[in-house]
Amino acid sequence: MSLILHNVSYTYGKGSSDEKQALRNIDLEIGSQEFTAIVGHTGSGKSTLLQLLNGLEKATEGTVYYDGKDIYDKEYPIKELRSKVGLVFQYPEHQLFESSVIRDVEFGPRNLGWDNLQVELSSYQALKDVGIGEELLDVSPLALSGGQKRRVALAGVLAMQPEILVLDEPMAGLDPMGRQEIFELLQHLHKERKISVIFASHSMDDVAEYAKRVIVMQDGKIVLDGTPRQVFQYEKELEQIGLGVPAATRVMHRLRADGNAVDDSCITAQESVQEILRWYGKRGAK
Repeated sequence: MSLILHNVSYTYGKGSSDEKQALRNIDLEIGSQEFTAIVGHTGSGKSTLLQLLNGLEKATEGTVYYDGKDIYDKEYPIKELRSKVGLVFQYPEHQLFESSVIRDVEFGPRNLGWDNLQVELSSYQALKDVGIGEELLDVSPLALSGGQKRRVALAGVLAMQPEILVLDEPMAGLDPMGRQEIFELLQHLHKERKISVIFASHSMDDVAEYAKRVIVMQDGKIVLDGTPRQVFQYEKELEQIGLGVPAATRVMHRLRADGNAVDDSCITAQESVQEILRWYGKRGAK
């Protein structure tokens, strides 16, 4: 499984007085079982890029390939693509519309033409995977808490058994505990279902803690692409485009700049604490 964007550009309102280019000459490949963060300030093109991944928007220029096939080919089954590349919006209530949780989760697989048994088995498994119990199956999804809505929206996508899960700011509006629960859920799904997870985020601390790859966007272009440890070494460059680095990385960079012999490649709080303790231990031993 691979998702490839080749020389992709996207322009809103092309030919009108409100024309605005959101993406510029993007070349990107998403492989199997990735856990990738896409970061950038507002207007950098993150959300537009995510919507291109499952065909919700069509590139103005360039081509998107899924498993080697051009998704813009007239014969390509775009409905099948949207089952393989599942998109969860930033505000989950935007994709919750049925009268009950179970009907909402079943909508996607039914729309794909699956038989009743397959729909029910996949939907119940998806709800189980996201931690939604039977007591909520007949409840209106709009009556749920923010965290529960996010889980039901996620279940609705998982019920279609995607190979890539795309999430636009999945932690927006959640408290720290809710954020941790959602990320742990995504990690579990990534491991157990062996799916790629692609998420947009403003939180560098979340990115450092959970992502294995980071794609940095600015003005519709990809300006950095690497592991979190590689990307967060570019603190000045990230600050210049309105981003930053995790708090732990910032502390370690400052310690190093002050002449302290610490490893400033730490990106999480746990790594930094361990490194500072090691450094103090070596100083005390002298």
